[in-house]
Amino acid sequence: MVQRKYLFPNVIELNLQSSQSFGVNLYLIDGGTEWALIDVGQDDTLGEVIELIRKLDFPLSKCKMLIATHADADHVQALAAARDRLKAKTGAHPRAAVALEAGDTVQTFARITAQNIDMPMPPCKIDVKLTEGDEIKVGKLKLKVWHTPGHTPGQLSFRLGNLLFSGDNIYKDGCVGAIDAHHGSHLPSFISSLTRIRDDDAEFLLPSHGPVFRKDPAILQNAIDRLTKYQHMADFGTCTVSWPLEEEWKRDILAGKMPEL
Repeated sequence: MVQRKYLFPNVIELNLQSSQSFGVNLYLIDGGTEWALIDVGQDDTLGEVIELIRKLDFPLSKCKMLIATHADADHVQALAAARDRLKAKTGAHPRAAVALEAGDTVQTFARITAQNIDMPMPPCKIDVKLTEGDEIKVGKLKLKVWHTPGHTPGQLSFRLGNLLFSGDNIYKDGCVGAIDAHHGSHLPSFISSLTRIRDDDAEFLLPSHGPVFRKDPAILQNAIDRLTKYQHMADFGTCTVSWPLEEEWKRDILAGKMPEL
């Protein structure tokens, strides 16, 4: 048996536990009589993850749920295999479930042809569709489900006491999850999700990438301000709300106005 390294009471982060990187943060929620896992990572590390959980003396048969923060391949490529090996239920937002059950390689970023990224994305049945306000009971604990869209339509966060498992919403350096049309990213929703996180009284944020950190409203406000500008920048293509320069140009064309050079 390996000695457990609790990051917070009832929470083990498996990268920190094993002193190795599994690609994304994997949070084991210890409810005493049963446990759950927030994100499972990729196929090539699943065997190591399961073996680590076994060495930590968590009975594999007591896995309450395999929870997907969202449908990105780096977080959930191994979800189908984990469901099969652990005989556990899977949980995800209905919007994420569509991509996961279809094995959609584009929306999950399993395939990005322009960057020579092409990994399998095995379809996975989602047993429990998780929506805003739901509670996931894990032994003596309850995870409160938040729907925090923006990065993806099906991005979820989870509140446990003074902790918020915040997915790809915000990282310690103020960066946010990728903004991309293929993801279904939506900037106004992203801003609303970040505002909600900023205004909530959770003390610590546990993101899906990078270190856990004490919530700093200034970091969140900086991201909100940045994304507010992104809404009107051509850099973000069809994710933008408007592009003032293009609108002005069309008005000038219709008015027969020549450019001022």
